[in-house]
Amino acid sequence: MKPILLSICGFMLIALIMTLFNYENLIRLIPARSQSQFIGAQNKPRHAQSERLSPFTNDTISYSLQKEALNITYDHGKSWVKVPVDQDQLFGGDYSGNKRELIDGSYLLTKHRAAFLHLDGTDSENKSTALTYSLDQGKTWHHSTVTTSFASLRFRKVGFLNERFGYVILSGDRTMAQEISRVFLTQDGGRSWKETASTGVTALISDGGFVNESIGFLSFGTINPEHPQLYVTEDGGKSWSRAVFTLPNKYLKIFVSAEIPTKDGNHLTVFVNQGPNGDYEGGKVKGKFTSKDNGRTWAFSEEVQPDESEQE
Repeated sequence: MKPILLSICGFMLIALIMTLFNYENLIRLIPARSQSQFIGAQNKPRHAQSERLSPFTNDTISYSLQKEALNITYDHGKSWVKVPVDQDQLFGGDYSGNKRELIDGSYLLTKHRAAFLHLDGTDSENKSTALTYSLDQGKTWHHSTVTTSFASLRFRKVGFLNERFGYVILSGDRTMAQEISRVFLTQDGGRSWKETASTGVTALISDGGFVNESIGFLSFGTINPEHPQLYVTEDGGKSWSRAVFTLPNKYLKIFVSAEIPTKDGNHLTVFVNQGPNGDYEGGKVKGKFTSKDNGRTWAFSEEVQPDESEQE
């Protein structure tokens, strides 16, 4: 019996030695750079997978704020590019909204330009406002300072009409229903910014934008507005004037908050909504107005349902 046991033990020892010998030879055949990957693969549980990011929208081009970082995708989330901006900087200033999605208007994400407005610096009260942007889908990034000091940033919006011309609209230093608003323009694709003249208005801004490099608009009034308060520039921000609206008496104090005008053939079109407290026809109906003098005066055209205004 003992000779049989000794034979079995000897056979097992020889098999163990041969296994170790073959394993060492296999390791020698694997390039040094890959050995760690090979060894790691042996120890890695087969079910272990890294958490994948999910696009915020179903669009081909989208973003993610998961894992406390901003990432963008150009292929439905198959691959991602990290944006070199701290997540906290995207929501700094006078903002207490949802931080699981980017602030509406504070960014652009298209095939040819990704741009993100954010705070910069360390001063909690007067941080610089900057723009971080890429023109090659995140392969390279650029950083420019829009303004070096802006107290308690609230409203923020960036837009580009072409490769060169863009605008940034900011408001802040809010006290009750009053604040400061400022407009900055770029003529070199975002590398440098120049502030326009002030409107002198201290009401809270609701929106703003340009239809070309000369004509731009700022809309004011967010708390119980009673009439449209739209300001227009025709000289690229060198001067601003208040637009005049003509509408039937039945719509007085109903259509009170102007959105941003758009170019429509040989005239401009603007939709005026009912503000935060409107209840006419359910509160969603808007008034459509047209202008043939670059937005200085506006004539009422018709009532428009929400889906109709979105299509236009």
